[in-house]
Amino acid sequence: MKIAIFTDTFLPDVNGVAKTLGRFTKYLDQSHHSYIVISPKQTKQEISAGQIYRQSSFPFPLYKDCRISLPNTIHLKEIIKKFQPDIIHVATPFSIGLTGLHLAKKYNIPIVGSYHTDFDHYLKYYHLTLLSKALWRYMEWFHQPLLRIFVPSSVTYQQLQKKGFQHLQIWQRGVDTTVFHPYYSTEEIRKKYNIKERYILSYVGRLAPEKNVELLPQIAKQLPTELQNNIHWLIVGDGPSKNSLKNEWQQNVTYTGFLPQNDVAKIVSASDLFVFPSETETFGNVVLEALATGTPVVAANEGGVKSIVQEGFTGKLCNSNHLDSFINAIDSILNDEEWRKQLKQNAVRYAQKQRWEDRFEELLSTYQFILEDTKTNQKHA
Repeated sequence: MKIAIFTDTFLPDVNGVAKTLGRFTKYLDQSHHSYIVISPKQTKQEISAGQIYRQSSFPFPLYKDCRISLPNTIHLKEIIKKFQPDIIHVATPFSIGLTGLHLAKKYNIPIVGSYHTDFDHYLKYYHLTLLSKALWRYMEWFHQPLLRIFVPSSVTYQQLQKKGFQHLQIWQRGVDTTVFHPYYSTEEIRKKYNIKERYILSYVGRLAPEKNVELLPQIAKQLPTELQNNIHWLIVGDGPSKNSLKNEWQQNVTYTGFLPQNDVAKIVSASDLFVFPSETETFGNVVLEALATGTPVVAANEGGVKSIVQEGFTGKLCNSNHLDSFINAIDSILNDEEWRKQLKQNAVRYAQKQRWEDRFEELLSTYQFILEDTKTNQKHA
Protein backbone atom coordinates (compact mmCIF):
# COMPACT_ATOMS: atom_id res chain seq x y z
CA MET A 1 0.00 0.00 0.00
CA LYS A 2 1.18 3.54 -0.80
CA ILE A 3 0.23 6.15 1.82
CA ALA A 4 0.70 9.93 1.72
CA ILE A 5 0.57 11.60 5.15
CA PHE A 6 -0.08 15.35 5.34
CA THR A 7 0.62 16.87 8.75
CA ASP A 8 1.42 20.28 10.22
CA THR A 9 3.54 18.65 12.94
CA PHE A 10 6.05 15.82 12.76
CA LEU A 11 9.26 14.65 14.41
CA PRO A 12 11.32 16.13 15.98
CA ASP A 13 8.32 18.05 17.41
CA VAL A 14 7.49 16.91 20.94
CA ASN A 15 3.74 16.32 21.01
CA GLY A 16 1.34 13.39 20.80
CA VAL A 17 0.53 13.86 17.10
CA ALA A 18 4.18 14.03 15.99
CA LYS A 19 5.19 11.06 18.14
CA THR A 20 2.26 8.92 16.96
CA LEU A 21 3.00 9.64 13.30
CA GLY A 22 6.70 8.98 13.89
CA ARG A 23 5.90 5.56 15.33
CA PHE A 24 3.48 4.87 12.49
CA THR A 25 6.08 5.62 9.79
CA LYS A 26 8.60 3.42 11.60
CA TYR A 27 6.03 0.61 11.58
CA LEU A 28 5.38 1.19 7.86
CA ASP A 29 9.14 0.83 7.23
CA GLN A 30 9.14 -2.50 9.06
CA SER A 31 5.99 -3.80 7.35
CA HIS A 32 7.16 -2.86 3.83
CA HIS A 33 4.48 -0.33 3.00
CA SER A 34 5.46 2.75 0.98
CA TYR A 35 4.77 6.23 2.35
CA ILE A 36 5.64 9.89 2.08
CA VAL A 37 5.19 12.57 4.76
CA ILE A 38 4.49 16.22 3.96
CA SER A 39 5.38 18.29 7.04
CA PRO A 40 6.82 21.69 8.10
CA LYS A 41 10.48 22.66 8.12
CA GLN A 42 11.74 23.39 11.64
CA THR A 43 14.57 25.64 10.41
CA LYS A 44 15.31 27.49 7.16
CA GLN A 45 18.33 25.28 6.59
CA GLU A 46 16.42 22.00 6.96
CA ILE A 47 16.00 20.04 3.76
CA SER A 48 13.71 17.20 2.71
CA ALA A 49 15.18 13.74 3.20
CA GLY A 50 14.05 10.26 2.23
CA GLN A 51 10.27 10.05 2.32
CA ILE A 52 9.87 13.30 4.32
CA TYR A 53 9.11 16.41 2.25
CA ARG A 54 9.54 19.51 4.40
CA GLN A 55 7.61 22.71 3.65
CA SER A 56 8.58 26.29 4.52
CA SER A 57 7.10 27.44 7.83
CA PHE A 58 7.22 30.16 10.50
CA PRO A 59 6.32 30.21 14.22
CA PHE A 60 2.67 30.93 15.02
CA PRO A 61 2.66 34.39 16.68
CA LEU A 62 0.26 33.38 19.47
CA TYR A 63 2.08 30.12 20.23
CA LYS A 64 5.75 29.87 19.31
CA ASP A 65 5.82 26.06 19.70
CA CYS A 66 3.46 25.72 16.72
CA ARG A 67 4.43 26.48 13.14
CA ILE A 68 2.40 27.76 10.19
CA SER A 69 3.44 26.18 6.91
CA LEU A 70 3.53 27.64 3.42
CA PRO A 71 3.19 24.51 1.26
CA ASN A 72 4.71 24.58 -2.22
CA THR A 73 1.59 23.32 -4.00
CA ILE A 74 3.19 23.12 -7.45
CA HIS A 75 6.03 20.97 -6.12
CA LEU A 76 3.63 18.83 -4.09
CA LYS A 77 1.51 18.15 -7.17
CA GLU A 78 4.60 16.72 -8.86
CA ILE A 79 5.43 14.62 -5.79
CA ILE A 80 1.90 13.19 -5.64
CA LYS A 81 1.81 12.45 -9.39
CA LYS A 82 5.15 10.66 -9.12
CA PHE A 83 4.35 8.72 -5.92
CA GLN A 84 0.73 7.90 -6.87
CA PRO A 85 -0.56 7.14 -3.37
CA ASP A 86 -3.41 4.70 -2.87
CA ILE A 87 -4.70 6.81 0.03
CA ILE A 88 -4.07 10.20 1.64
CA HIS A 89 -4.18 10.66 5.41
CA VAL A 90 -4.49 14.23 6.73
CA ALA A 91 -3.50 14.44 10.39
CA THR A 92 -4.08 18.17 11.00
CA PRO A 93 -6.63 20.71 9.71
CA PHE A 94 -4.16 23.52 8.95
CA SER A 95 -2.29 24.59 5.80
CA ILE A 96 -0.60 21.26 5.03
CA GLY A 97 -3.79 19.36 5.84
CA LEU A 98 -5.69 21.69 3.49
CA THR A 99 -3.18 20.95 0.75
CA GLY A 100 -3.76 17.21 1.26
CA LEU A 101 -7.50 17.81 0.99
CA HIS A 102 -7.03 19.78 -2.24
CA LEU A 103 -4.73 17.19 -3.86
CA ALA A 104 -6.98 14.26 -2.91
CA LYS A 105 -9.90 15.97 -4.63
CA LYS A 106 -7.84 17.02 -7.66
CA TYR A 107 -6.45 13.54 -8.33
CA ASN A 108 -9.46 11.57 -7.04
CA ILE A 109 -7.47 9.83 -4.28
CA PRO A 110 -9.37 8.32 -1.30
CA ILE A 111 -8.78 10.46 1.79
CA VAL A 112 -9.04 9.83 5.52
CA GLY A 113 -8.04 11.92 8.52
CA SER A 114 -7.42 11.84 12.23
CA TYR A 115 -8.71 14.19 14.92
CA HIS A 116 -6.03 14.60 17.56
CA THR A 117 -6.60 17.91 19.34
CA ASP A 118 -9.55 19.51 21.14
CA PHE A 119 -8.99 22.96 19.64
CA ASP A 120 -12.34 24.25 20.91
CA HIS A 121 -11.33 23.52 24.51
CA TYR A 122 -7.97 25.24 23.91
CA LEU A 123 -9.76 28.52 23.08
CA LYS A 124 -10.95 28.79 26.69
CA TYR A 125 -7.37 28.92 27.98
CA TYR A 126 -6.38 31.68 25.56
CA HIS A 127 -9.55 33.76 26.13
CA LEU A 128 -10.70 33.23 22.54
CA THR A 129 -14.07 31.54 23.12
CA LEU A 130 -15.76 34.03 20.77
CA LEU A 131 -14.08 32.12 17.94
CA SER A 132 -15.74 28.81 18.92
CA LYS A 133 -18.63 28.90 16.42
CA ALA A 134 -16.37 29.89 13.54
CA LEU A 135 -13.88 27.16 14.51
CA TRP A 136 -16.56 24.44 14.52
CA ARG A 137 -17.91 25.61 11.15
CA TYR A 138 -14.42 25.33 9.70
CA MET A 139 -13.78 21.93 11.31
CA GLU A 140 -17.07 20.57 9.97
CA TRP A 141 -16.21 21.83 6.47
CA PHE A 142 -12.65 20.41 6.62
CA HIS A 143 -13.69 16.94 7.81
CA GLN A 144 -16.82 16.56 5.64
CA PRO A 145 -15.02 14.99 2.59
CA LEU A 146 -13.10 12.44 4.68
CA LEU A 147 -14.09 8.81 4.16
CA ARG A 148 -13.06 8.06 7.73
CA ILE A 149 -12.25 10.29 10.73
CA PHE A 150 -10.11 8.45 13.26
CA VAL A 151 -10.65 9.63 16.84
CA PRO A 152 -8.61 8.40 19.82
CA SER A 153 -11.35 7.91 22.42
CA SER A 154 -15.07 7.38 22.94
CA VAL A 155 -15.29 10.82 24.57
CA THR A 156 -14.02 12.50 21.38
CA TYR A 157 -16.27 10.25 19.27
CA GLN A 158 -19.34 11.40 21.18
CA GLN A 159 -18.25 15.06 21.06
CA LEU A 160 -17.89 15.02 17.26
CA GLN A 161 -21.02 12.90 16.75
CA LYS A 162 -23.08 15.55 18.59
CA LYS A 163 -21.64 18.15 16.21
CA GLY A 164 -22.89 16.15 13.23
CA PHE A 165 -19.57 14.65 12.09
CA GLN A 166 -19.90 11.42 10.11
CA HIS A 167 -17.65 8.45 9.22
CA LEU A 168 -16.17 8.40 12.73
CA GLN A 169 -14.07 5.48 13.98
CA ILE A 170 -12.26 5.07 17.29
CA TRP A 171 -8.54 4.48 16.83
CA GLN A 172 -6.85 4.32 20.22
CA ARG A 173 -3.14 4.71 20.92
CA GLY A 174 -0.59 2.16 22.07
CA VAL A 175 2.50 2.21 24.24
CA ASP A 176 6.07 1.05 23.65
CA THR A 177 6.67 -1.30 26.57
CA THR A 178 10.32 -1.76 25.57
CA VAL A 179 10.79 1.85 26.75
CA PHE A 180 7.98 2.35 29.27
CA HIS A 181 8.24 -0.44 31.83
CA PRO A 182 8.56 -0.75 35.64
CA TYR A 183 12.11 -2.16 35.75
CA TYR A 184 14.23 1.01 35.94
CA SER A 185 16.28 1.92 39.01
CA THR A 186 14.50 4.36 41.32
CA GLU A 187 17.80 5.00 43.10
CA GLU A 188 19.35 6.30 39.88
CA ILE A 189 16.70 9.05 39.66
CA ARG A 190 16.97 9.88 43.36
CA LYS A 191 20.74 10.37 43.03
CA LYS A 192 20.51 12.30 39.76
CA TYR A 193 18.05 14.86 41.16
CA ASN A 194 19.27 14.68 44.78
CA ILE A 195 15.87 13.61 46.10
CA LYS A 196 15.71 12.95 49.84
CA GLU A 197 11.92 13.04 50.26
CA ARG A 198 9.99 9.78 50.70
CA TYR A 199 7.69 10.16 47.67
CA ILE A 200 8.24 11.26 44.07
CA LEU A 201 5.33 12.75 42.11
CA SER A 202 5.74 13.63 38.43
CA TYR A 203 4.10 15.45 35.56
CA VAL A 204 5.10 15.09 31.90
CA GLY A 205 3.83 17.35 29.14
CA ARG A 206 3.81 20.79 27.65
CA LEU A 207 3.93 23.54 30.26
CA ALA A 208 1.11 25.61 28.82
CA PRO A 209 -2.28 27.01 29.90
CA GLU A 210 -4.30 24.38 28.00
CA LYS A 211 -2.61 21.65 30.07
CA ASN A 212 -3.98 23.28 33.25
CA VAL A 213 -0.48 23.18 34.79
CA GLU A 214 -1.17 26.18 37.06
CA LEU A 215 -3.14 23.72 39.20
CA LEU A 216 0.03 21.77 40.09
CA PRO A 217 1.59 24.33 42.50
CA GLN A 218 -1.81 24.88 44.11
CA ILE A 219 -2.14 21.15 44.73
CA ALA A 220 1.42 20.90 46.06
CA LYS A 221 0.99 23.80 48.49
CA GLN A 222 -2.37 22.69 49.86
CA LEU A 223 -1.53 19.07 50.61
CA PRO A 224 -1.30 18.26 54.33
CA THR A 225 1.94 19.78 55.69
CA GLU A 226 3.44 16.43 56.67
CA LEU A 227 2.82 15.10 53.17
CA GLN A 228 4.15 18.27 51.50
CA ASN A 229 7.48 17.82 53.27
CA ASN A 230 7.70 14.19 52.17
CA ILE A 231 7.08 14.80 48.44
CA HIS A 232 9.47 15.83 45.67
CA TRP A 233 7.90 16.84 42.36
CA LEU A 234 9.58 16.25 38.99
CA ILE A 235 8.10 18.45 36.25
CA VAL A 236 9.15 17.23 32.81
CA GLY A 237 8.57 19.46 29.79
CA ASP A 238 8.76 23.03 28.61
CA GLY A 239 6.46 25.71 27.26
CA PRO A 240 5.07 29.20 27.75
CA SER A 241 3.98 28.59 31.36
CA LYS A 242 7.40 27.44 32.60
CA ASN A 243 8.64 30.80 33.89
CA SER A 244 5.43 31.61 35.79
CA LEU A 245 5.49 28.12 37.34
CA LYS A 246 9.11 28.51 38.44
CA ASN A 247 8.40 31.94 39.92
CA GLU A 248 5.45 30.62 41.91
CA TRP A 249 6.75 27.20 42.93
CA GLN A 250 10.31 26.46 44.02
CA GLN A 251 10.09 24.26 47.09
CA ASN A 252 10.44 20.47 46.74
CA VAL A 253 10.25 20.65 42.93
CA THR A 254 12.67 20.10 40.03
CA TYR A 255 12.02 21.34 36.49
CA THR A 256 13.86 19.04 34.10
CA GLY A 257 12.91 20.66 30.77
CA PHE A 258 12.35 18.44 27.75
CA LEU A 259 14.03 15.03 28.03
CA PRO A 260 14.64 12.08 25.69
CA GLN A 261 12.01 9.37 25.88
CA ASN A 262 14.20 6.94 27.84
CA ASP A 263 14.92 9.57 30.50
CA VAL A 264 11.21 10.37 30.75
CA ALA A 265 10.45 6.67 31.24
CA LYS A 266 13.02 6.43 34.05
CA ILE A 267 11.50 9.41 35.89
CA VAL A 268 7.92 8.21 35.58
CA SER A 269 8.91 4.68 36.60
CA ALA A 270 10.62 6.06 39.72
CA SER A 271 7.52 8.06 40.65
CA ASP A 272 4.99 7.00 43.25
CA LEU A 273 2.24 8.89 41.41
CA PHE A 274 1.79 10.59 38.05
CA VAL A 275 -0.36 13.74 38.35
CA PHE A 276 -2.07 15.05 35.21
CA PRO A 277 -4.57 17.94 35.52
CA SER A 278 -5.14 18.55 31.77
CA GLU A 279 -8.79 18.73 30.64
CA THR A 280 -8.09 19.02 26.90
CA GLU A 281 -6.74 15.59 25.95
CA THR A 282 -8.40 13.68 23.14
CA PHE A 283 -6.41 10.67 24.41
CA GLY A 284 -3.43 11.32 26.69
CA ASN A 285 -0.42 9.28 25.52
CA VAL A 286 1.65 10.22 28.58
CA VAL A 287 -1.01 8.77 30.87
CA LEU A 288 -0.84 5.37 29.18
CA GLU A 289 2.98 5.54 29.28
CA ALA A 290 2.85 6.24 33.02
CA LEU A 291 0.63 3.20 33.59
CA ALA A 292 3.06 1.06 31.58
CA THR A 293 5.83 1.96 34.06
CA GLY A 294 3.60 0.79 36.91
CA THR A 295 2.89 4.30 38.18
CA PRO A 296 -0.72 5.00 39.27
CA VAL A 297 -2.27 8.13 37.76
CA VAL A 298 -4.21 10.94 39.41
CA ALA A 299 -5.88 12.86 36.59
CA ALA A 300 -8.74 15.19 35.71
CA ASN A 301 -11.93 13.30 34.90
CA GLU A 302 -12.11 14.91 31.47
CA GLY A 303 -11.46 14.09 27.81
CA GLY A 304 -9.79 10.94 26.57
CA VAL A 305 -7.98 10.33 29.86
CA LYS A 306 -11.28 8.98 31.22
CA SER A 307 -10.93 6.12 28.74
CA ILE A 308 -7.47 5.16 30.07
CA VAL A 309 -7.56 5.54 33.85
CA GLN A 310 -9.84 3.04 35.55
CA GLU A 311 -11.18 4.66 38.71
CA GLY A 312 -9.81 2.99 41.82
CA PHE A 313 -8.14 0.27 39.73
CA THR A 314 -5.21 2.01 37.98
CA GLY A 315 -5.54 5.44 39.59
CA LYS A 316 -8.02 8.15 40.55
CA LEU A 317 -10.09 10.50 38.39
CA CYS A 318 -10.69 13.92 39.94
CA ASN A 319 -13.20 16.69 39.42
CA SER A 320 -11.45 19.08 37.07
CA ASN A 321 -10.08 22.25 38.70
CA HIS A 322 -11.28 20.93 42.08
CA LEU A 323 -8.26 21.16 44.37
CA ASP A 324 -9.76 19.07 47.16
CA SER A 325 -10.48 16.24 44.74
CA PHE A 326 -6.81 16.06 43.64
CA ILE A 327 -5.52 16.50 47.20
CA ASN A 328 -7.76 13.74 48.58
CA ALA A 329 -6.77 11.38 45.75
CA ILE A 330 -3.03 11.93 46.30
CA ASP A 331 -3.37 11.70 50.08
CA SER A 332 -5.45 8.50 49.98
CA ILE A 333 -3.10 6.64 47.60
CA LEU A 334 0.16 7.67 49.28
CA ASN A 335 -1.16 6.73 52.71
CA ASP A 336 -2.30 3.27 51.66
CA GLU A 337 0.78 1.26 50.66
CA GLU A 338 -1.09 -1.96 49.94
CA TRP A 339 -3.56 -0.22 47.65
CA ARG A 340 -0.72 1.61 45.90
CA LYS A 341 1.02 -1.72 45.18
CA GLN A 342 -2.22 -3.12 43.75
CA LEU A 343 -2.71 -0.03 41.57
CA LYS A 344 0.83 -0.48 40.21
CA GLN A 345 0.22 -4.12 39.32
CA ASN A 346 -3.13 -3.32 37.68
CA ALA A 347 -1.57 -0.46 35.71
CA VAL A 348 1.18 -2.64 34.21
CA ARG A 349 -1.22 -5.46 33.32
CA TYR A 350 -3.57 -3.04 31.55
CA ALA A 351 -0.87 -1.13 29.64
CA GLN A 352 0.93 -4.24 28.42
CA LYS A 353 -2.17 -5.11 26.37
CA GLN A 354 -2.09 -1.76 24.52
CA ARG A 355 0.42 -2.59 21.77
CA TRP A 356 1.26 -0.10 19.02
CA GLU A 357 1.56 -2.97 16.53
CA ASP A 358 -2.09 -3.89 17.05
CA ARG A 359 -3.17 -0.25 16.71
CA PHE A 360 -1.30 0.21 13.43
CA GLU A 361 -2.71 -3.01 12.00
CA GLU A 362 -6.21 -1.72 12.82
CA LEU A 363 -5.42 1.45 10.88
CA LEU A 364 -4.00 -0.38 7.86
CA SER A 365 -6.99 -2.76 7.81
CA THR A 366 -9.33 0.21 7.68
CA TYR A 367 -7.30 1.77 4.85
CA GLN A 368 -7.63 -1.50 2.93
CA PHE A 369 -11.38 -1.69 3.57
CA ILE A 370 -11.84 1.90 2.31
CA LEU A 371 -9.82 1.20 -0.85
CA GLU A 372 -11.85 -1.92 -1.63
CA ASP A 373 -15.11 -0.11 -0.87
CA THR A 374 -14.09 2.79 -3.12
CA LYS A 375 -13.31 0.40 -6.01
CA THR A 376 -16.67 -1.34 -5.57
CA ASN A 377 -18.53 1.99 -5.60
CA GLN A 378 -16.64 3.12 -8.72
CA LYS A 379 -17.61 -0.09 -10.54
CA HIS A 380 -21.28 0.45 -9.73
CA ALA A 381 -21.20 4.17 -10.54
